[in-house]
This record gives sequence, C-alpha cells and structure tokens, in this order.
Amino acid sequence: MEYRMFGRTDITVSVLGFGCWEMGGTYGDIGETQVIAAVNRAIDLGINCFDTAPAYGRGQSERTLGKALGSRRKDVVVVTKCGVGYADRPKGRDSRLVSIMSSVEQSLRDLQTDYLDVLLVHWPDVTTPFDETMHALDSIVQQGKVRAVGVSNFNLGQIKECAATRRIEVVQYGLNMFDRRMEQEMFPYFLEQGIGVMVYGPLAFGLLAGAFTEDTTFGQNDWRATGGRPGWNVGVFAEEHFQRNVRVVEALKPIAEQRGKKMPHLALRWVLSNPAVSVALVGTRTVEELEDNMAVLEWALSGNDMAEIDEIFARYAVDTHPDIVIDPEE
Repeated sequence: MEYRMFGRTDITVSVLGFGCWEMGGTYGDIGETQVIAAVNRAIDLGINCFDTAPAYGRGQSERTLGKALGSRRKDVVVVTKCGVGYADRPKGRDSRLVSIMSSVEQSLRDLQTDYLDVLLVHWPDVTTPFDETMHALDSIVQQGKVRAVGVSNFNLGQIKECAATRRIEVVQYGLNMFDRRMEQEMFPYFLEQGIGVMVYGPLAFGLLAGAFTEDTTFGQNDWRATGGRPGWNVGVFAEEHFQRNVRVVEALKPIAEQRGKKMPHLALRWVLSNPAVSVALVGTRTVEELEDNMAVLEWALSGNDMAEIDEIFARYAVDTHPDIVIDPEE
C-alpha cells in the first residue's frame, strides 16, 4: 500500500480509501455480510481510511461500518460528516453549534467508537454564520472527540471565510477525468495551505470502471437513474451525455491495456497523479473488487499517457471544466 500524510495533520492515510456511501442503501443493492467481509479484507490489504456520513442512508452506513470494524477500529482512520439531513431546515442543512454537537454524539454511537479521526461539514449551510460552525468544530476537537476537522463541497470563498475562524485541516471534493473543476483554483489553494484532500467519485460513480454499455440502465433505488445533480457530478449520467461518455471510456481502455491494467486502475491512477490528493475514495461492494483495485499501486502515468487521455476527451468534445459552481443552488 502507498501512504500519504493528511495535509499538515499527524494522520497518515492509505492512498486508496474505502468509500461507504454504498452502505447506505441508495446506491443499488448491497448485502451487509459482503460489506463486512470487504471492510476486513481492506484492512488486511493496508487500507486504513474509511469515509462515511450520517446522510448515507440516515445513519445506516455509519452503523454498518461500526459493526464491520469491531475491535479493528483502532487500526483505521474513520472520517464522517455532519450538517446534513434535517427536514425542517433549508435544503436539509443545519450547521449550528447545537446541531453539530448532537450529530457528533449520534455518530459516535452509531460507529461504536469514542472518537472520530476526521469530521467534515458535509455541505455549506449559508443560513448559519460560518464562525459559529467553525467554533463548534474547534470545541469538539478540544473535547478530544475528533482529531481533525474540515469541510466538503464548500466553494473557495466559503473556505477562506471558515479558515478565518479556525484552520481547515481536511477537505473532500469530487475529481475524475470527466470532472476536473477542482484543478482550477481549489486544489492549488489546498496545496499552498497544506490541507489534506479526499477525492470522491474517482471512477465517475462507476462510469470509469468500464463495465457500462450505451444500453445500461439503473434500478429505481439508484440515484444514477435520474442523471444526478450536475453541481456535483457534472451530469455524466444525464440522458444527453451518457452514451457519448460510454464511448469515451471505450476509447480510454487501450491506454490501460498498454500498461497491463484495467480501466478502473487507469482512472484511479490518474486521480492519484494530482499532487494535492491524499486519498481517493472507492466504493467497494465485494472482496474481489477490493483486491482488483490493488493493481492501481506502485506505477505512474507518463506525460504521454496524460496527453493521450486529454486528446480523447477533446476528440469527443467533453467539457471537463464546466462553468458550474460546486453547489448550483447557492
């Protein structure tokens, strides 16, 4: 396994992280038994970063992860979030001090632990002053319940406003070959500030795994069936883009094959080539998928490889830097 420092914290994370969104039940069907087996195999293979959130299945993801980790909790880095999932608040967001404190206590119970390694504010709550939110995070750190704190899906102006009250140590954003918006100004800022970066969606939510065809459809309990929100996945599953995007992936496969790799390995290595990235999160359903992902380690993409990848996206007229803010509803 390859490991990197989480920004300027004293936390070391595996470059491959275990994304637990799928455990929440809104990403197709997945069995608890196979998830528990995959979690334990991940630890055996050196993966030590597990990312979850109360919003993933209304706590189901946290509860399943807590059960799966058991006595091995001490051997891993657990990342969870707060501030999302409140029916009586605008857009379901609530980052007031009282809500964050309550959310943390529930997460500790669901995860069966007495501390969190990293706590992130899941989405910005613009109805609450950011200084109140950051004071809440700092208080939790001072209480010894969290080691490091940060945010997810905030724009750069919001991050700077938060940082005026309390240092942001870790952030989480989407990045993949189809969505490179964060490369423009966000990632350079994180590098400059020494902030650890977690990347979600490195496989473009399954598209870059290379198994879809132009006729692929998704079940009713799978968010991809509706195309998703373009603010955070640039609409890769939208009806008007999906078939073209599948053709892009087919054109990319020979690059992976020339290296003796599969399409997911190419996509993950591309993400890990960014110097700002600490860990790429991968949602894993089975032990077999997990073991296959290990082929992403200990090799690098050449400059020619990167140029060829860019040429393919240009050939199919894919806009990898769309003019879309992180959260289009703000």
